[in-house]
Amino acid sequence: MSATETSGQPSFVILQVGNRRFALPSEAVVELAPPVRLHPFPHTSPFIAGVIVRRGRIVPVYDAASVLLGRSSSAQRFYLVARRRAGSASDLAAIPVNGECELASGNMLAPEADHPAWVAGTLSLDDESVDVLDFGALTMAERAASESNRAELPS
Repeated sequence: MSATETSGQPSFVILQVGNRRFALPSEAVVELAPPVRLHPFPHTSPFIAGVIVRRGRIVPVYDAASVLLGRSSSAQRFYLVARRRAGSASDLAAIPVNGECELASGNMLAPEADHPAWVAGTLSLDDESVDVLDFGALTMAERAASESNRAELPS
């Protein structure tokens, strides 16, 4: 895709998680990192796979497949490191991706009413409709579910 094809339209990074493709706004993506050593640590969230060290920073790695596909995926080709925002704060987080990533441009359409909160919209690519992820909402999805489950437990 040439620069003239992408000018004037927002750009997105198309990524593969499991057997599905998703998109992230390109301005949120910091880097695609090679599969470096994942450091597991004791924690209570099955959604956090561990951490990686990138450019001197500790970056949490989220098992996005468990939210996006309903099951974990151990296959990975890269770590997609992206900036996530929560209000005025931002930090980095990573998700494993198991296929090629590509850059695409287009206009994002509003998500349908029945889509989960982590879907910011839909991108139409040729004959395929790709969900555009809200990275902050995606990485917070499991935390909200865990907190809800803990609140339901009897004291």
